[in-house]
Parts: sequence; structure tokens; C-alpha cells
Amino acid sequence: MPNPIYIAAHNIVSPLGFTTAHNFEQIVAGHTGIKPTVIAGAKPIEVCASIISQQAIDSASVKLSNPYTRFEKLMIASIADAVNQADIEATSPRTAIVISTTKGNIDMLTQGAYPGIDPKRIYLANSAKAVAQHFDNPNTPIVISNACISGVLAIIMAARLLRSGQYDHVIACGGDIINDFTASGFQSFKALSEEPCKPFDKDRMGLNLGEAFGTMVLSAAPVEGAVMILGGAVSNDANHISGPSRDGSGLKVAVRAAMKESGIAPGQISTISAHGTATPYNDEMEAIAFDDLGLGKVPTNSLKGYYGHTLGGAGLVESIIGAQALKEQLLIKTLGYQSHGVSRDINVIQKTEAHQVSTCLKTASGFGGCNAALIMQRP
Repeated sequence: MPNPIYIAAHNIVSPLGFTTAHNFEQIVAGHTGIKPTVIAGAKPIEVCASIISQQAIDSASVKLSNPYTRFEKLMIASIADAVNQADIEATSPRTAIVISTTKGNIDMLTQGAYPGIDPKRIYLANSAKAVAQHFDNPNTPIVISNACISGVLAIIMAARLLRSGQYDHVIACGGDIINDFTASGFQSFKALSEEPCKPFDKDRMGLNLGEAFGTMVLSAAPVEGAVMILGGAVSNDANHISGPSRDGSGLKVAVRAAMKESGIAPGQISTISAHGTATPYNDEMEAIAFDDLGLGKVPTNSLKGYYGHTLGGAGLVESIIGAQALKEQLLIKTLGYQSHGVSRDINVIQKTEAHQVSTCLKTASGFGGCNAALIMQRP
């Protein structure tokens, strides 16, 4: 078992607020950022989604002197708050930055969207460099773009970098914005729900898209009171360009490897933060995987009912909420769930309440058959 990695600080920027504390408070109160909205574009798309208001972005960006895109402004706001909490030197060569996203500056596909900004910032590496340069970080940022496991994979990558001894701190930030390109893509799969999503429910109709950015500042040195990353793993079942393996085989490989690295047995997992997209195939696959792994009775939630599917931000945002729930000793309910809708046992949390929890398993699965699992533990 490798040495644990400590979550020294974190932040969430979403329609529910621009700090982790505000987001967690809203979730405990059962509030959601999902609502009917129109995604502007050549052909406006009416969807149910969780979108950050431009007014909120402008308020958080008043001190930025250089021109940045919407995506970059949100990422900078999230990183800045987490770095300030951790009181670390972002300018140090011993601090690395890992950025997780699936689309980055996707709105730059619209010609002339950002006059005065180099059109080449549409490339993920270039937008990542712009964010890193804002913090005067001397290292080349590492970009993780592996579909919907990107956020969890960014945390795993950060932990591995710290264990290598090359860095003292790693800033892992993930997020995505939603535009007409993104919405039309999911609409073409017939994957979008016209109402707030219902993870694991028998009446689930698909997912909602969402915007959220999450940042973790991770440290190899012990941080008093901090939740620890014990281990993590990824796999690829190469099942289909978009559909997960029907029997959960790929996810089971990732979870077993994460448990082995962490030295954790199934009976030691207190709660699961599932991917839970509210699509027919994902939820069924996860339920099969958890049941086969002996985790069918473990209290399990999906946070998609609060945020929607935030793509490259999902793994980080949901891991931060999972870590905060461990600290607060709470089980967070799955918003939208009412009736059991999968073929296997899964203990979906239906009420937010105090409960003794020590170890959280976070899972994610994405297009191309990718899967990731992360294990966190409270001190």
C-alpha cells in the first residue's frame, strides 16, 4: 500500500455557488442547479441543464487583467480559491498543475467568439498554459482528457506525481462549459432527459448536462484533519464507442485494482459516490458491478441530480463532495431517485442524514469503455 495523499484544500464553482462550503450547504438542503434552459447557437436547443450564469462569472472575474475565455475564467476562479485556502506557492517549481476537461474552450468553435484572444487557445494544451501562466506556475501543465473519467483520473495522476517525489503539491482542476455543440452531440444520442434526471430510478429518461469546476490541492506531506486519497485505478473494456460494458467488467477491474492499491476490502467501504448518469445502460452497469463486487448493500449516491453531468469536472466535483461528506459524517441522498430501477441490488441513499462513514469509493465511466475508481478515507 503506497503512502496516502492528502487533500489540503478544495473548491467547487457551480450554479450552486463558488465555494465548496456553499455548494455543500445547497446540496444538504436538497437544492439543484438543474432547470429548463435554452442553449444559444445557430439552432437554439431547449434542454434541462445546470448552467453557471454570466453575471456570476463576471463577478468572480473582476480582478483579471488579461483576456480569458469563459472556460478559463471559471477554472482560474476555482484554482485561486483552493490555492488561497491551502496557502501554497503556485509559483514554485515543486508545484504541478493537472487540468481535466473533455472540451476546454469549445465555444471558440464559433468564429469571432473572443476577439483579441489567440484562436489557437481552442487547443487544450494552449488553454491549460494560459491558466497556468495566470498563476505564474513554471511547469508545463498536464492535461487529462479521457471522456467522463477525466476528473477522477486527474486525481489519480496527481497522486502518482506526488508519490514520485518530483513535487510537493499538485493542483488538480477539472471542468467543462456547455454550448450548442456539446448539447447537440448528446441530443443526437437521445441521451438527454427533458426533465431533471433520476439516477437508478425505474423512470429515468437520460442525463442532464451541467457546468461545474472543481479543484483539489493535493499534498504528499500530512495535513492535519485532511481526507486522504488511499489509491485509485483506471481500466478500459473497449466495449463500444459510447456504451459501457453491459456486465460492468471494466468497472470491476478498476475498483478491484483501487481496493488492492489502497489495502481496502469491500467490507471496509462505507459509502459509494457512483457515476450515476441516469441513462439506462450506465446505471444498470454500475449496479451489476457493485453487486458482483459485494458492494450491493453499501449506501450509494449519484450527485447528477444536483449538478447534471459536468463531463470533465464531474470526477473532481463529486470527489470533493464525497470528501466533505466524510468529514461531516453525512450520507447525501440521490436527488431524483424514487423507485428501484435496475436489475441488481444497490442501496441508493434516499435521505440526507448523519451516519458514521470512514471510507468512500468514487467511480466514473465514460465513452470508449473507460472506467476509474478512487478510494478516499477520513483521518
